[in-house]
Parts: sequence; structure tokens; C-alpha cells
Amino acid sequence: MRRISRENLEKTTDLRHRLHQCPDLSLREAGTMEILQGFLRANTGLELVDRGGWFYGVKRPSAEPAAAPIAFRADMDALPMEEGISLPHGSIHGGVSHKCGHDGHMAALCGLALELERMEVSRAVYMIFQPAEEVGQGAVRCAELIGEAGIGEIYAFHNLSGYPENSVVYRRGLTQPASEGLTIRLHGKPSHASAPEEGRNPSAAIAELALAARRLPEAPHEGMALCTVVGMQCGSGDFGISAGEGSLRVTLRAEQEPFMKAMEAALLRKAAELAARDGLRWEHEVCDCFPETRNHGAALDRALRKADGLRLPAIEMEELWRASEDFGHYLKKCPGAMFYIGNGENYPALHTTGYDFNDRILKTAVEMFLALAEAE
Repeated sequence: MRRISRENLEKTTDLRHRLHQCPDLSLREAGTMEILQGFLRANTGLELVDRGGWFYGVKRPSAEPAAAPIAFRADMDALPMEEGISLPHGSIHGGVSHKCGHDGHMAALCGLALELERMEVSRAVYMIFQPAEEVGQGAVRCAELIGEAGIGEIYAFHNLSGYPENSVVYRRGLTQPASEGLTIRLHGKPSHASAPEEGRNPSAAIAELALAARRLPEAPHEGMALCTVVGMQCGSGDFGISAGEGSLRVTLRAEQEPFMKAMEAALLRKAAELAARDGLRWEHEVCDCFPETRNHGAALDRALRKADGLRLPAIEMEELWRASEDFGHYLKKCPGAMFYIGNGENYPALHTTGYDFNDRILKTAVEMFLALAEAE
């Protein structure tokens, strides 16, 4: 199997550091796209197609394709978090940093592009640079390319702490659950705190909604399900004013999308019931929607064969990774798989200030993509 050259690995690592220094939040990735496109134009002859907010590169075969096109996905967005640690390549944008490792995902895909530049391919290889993974709005847009280009399979990786460095971690079938954010707002009427009966205070309804949310996963269902209260607000906190406005925010998460939607429906019914009881007006909003991410058996088997060929240890996850991932939108349109590369058993966790993408796994990521790009 082909290996990444030392020169290209150095270029890939340097690019990762530059991307880390200049992070962009979801749906604001213009600066990141400029860096990526500039790098690819300077170092490869890839055909680059800008789709407005995201782009892809493609390496086409010079002869009749031996198989349907294959695609690889990297996510571009960063998190609204301070860097928190001292790094020579630390973020220059206050309050924004790559604490999920998307800088490494992008760099690995560019490393694949560098290696493809040195070889002929037997089928078209698409490299998708996707926005807004963190808020669940990117893949649903980019997945249109699957049908447009006739892509036959798609792959992505995520870095994952808690597993041996450079191990390939996987799960058959469902590997990451569906989730969504649900906000319920209750509108009453404020009054003087000495005369609460003259207003309509939503605090009791909000408290009862929060308790009802905790009980939602108790309904009969298959697999894991969670309803996590992430925010509660009621009134201004002024001791002279009885509250007139309030809200509850929860994250719904489940192995089965239908059960997640059933929990949503149940909580909304409860909100309507409480609002009617207490004379409140109510509304709701759903955001940050993520599908189930379900690996296709044949595609995952192919990835594991490549890992074996590269002499990488493979570790099967006993439980799904509870974090959600919008890669599932692609997997609903064509076969593919999401696999993980271990950062190290004691490596800082993702989404924490102590985390920075582990450069030592870039070689593994590029070589896994490179092996998968070769038609069998």
C-alpha cells in the first residue's frame, strides 16, 4: 500500500497548524475555505468547485473509470471556545478554536490530495470540504453531490481520545445517535412581586416541563435515549417583579430517530397542556438537528481491510459514541462508513480547553484515505 511521503506529511502538518491559527465558526468558514483552496491550487492540479459556503475537489481518471466515484468528507468549522492552552500555532481569533479537531480532518484530506497528485487514479475521487458540522447544517447541503456526481461510496474519520494512538476504532451499524435541540418559550404577564395574582407567571410550568423532560426516556424504546436540560430561564431576577417570560432548552438524543421525535412530540404536548392551564402563550423551535450515523457493513469491512493492510490495530467499540455527527446524511444516500483514529488513551478529550489535534495521527488518516481511494 502507498505511504505518504515525508515532504507531503510536513506540508500537511504545517497546513494543520495554519488552519488551527485561523478558526471559523459554523456558517462563517470563508477564511478557512480561502486557506484550503489556496493550498490546493498551489500544490495540486485538482479541479476545485466552489458551491458557495462549501467546496469540493476532484481528481479524475485519465482513462475509462474502473468503478463509480468515491468521496471523502472533512468538516471545516470550529467551536466558540477559547484556546485555553499555549500553542505555537494557537488561535488568533478570540473565543474561537479548533477544539474538535476539524483542522486535522481538513489537513488529512489535503494530504490525500497531495498524494493523489503523484499518481493515476482508476476512478474519480471527490474531496468534500463541508461547513457547519457542529450545528448540523452542513452535510444536508453537501449530500446533494452524491446524486449529482453518481458517487458510489463515501468515508470520513474523526479523531477520538481514550483509545490507543493510531488505532482504527469502529462500530458496526449505528455508530453515533440522532439528536436535536428543542427550545420551548412560555409567555405570560409580569406583575409586581407583591401581587403575583395580577400576572401570569410561567415558572411553575417551566419547572414541571423540566421534570417531564427527565422522564421522557422512560417510555418504552430500543437503545439509548437521553433528554438533557441545557438551559432554563424565567424572569429577570428582580425581586420586585413577578416573572412573565421563561424558556426551557433541552437536547434530545436517541439511537432511533423516530423515538427522538416521539420525545419531542410528548414534551410539546405537555407544554401545550401547561400553557392552557396557566393562561400562557407558548412557542417552540427545533435546531442543531443531527441524523443517525449508521455504517454500511460492506464499506466498513473495506475500511478494516485497509487498516489491516497498513498494519494498524482495529478496535471495535462496545457502545456507540454518544456525540452526534451529521455524516449520517451522506450515508442515507450511498454506502459508506465513519471510522475513528485514536488520539491516545490519556489524550485530552474533545471540546475541552486542553485539547489540540494530535499531529502524530495525520499520517494514519492520510494513508487510510489513500488506501480506500484505490479501486479494488
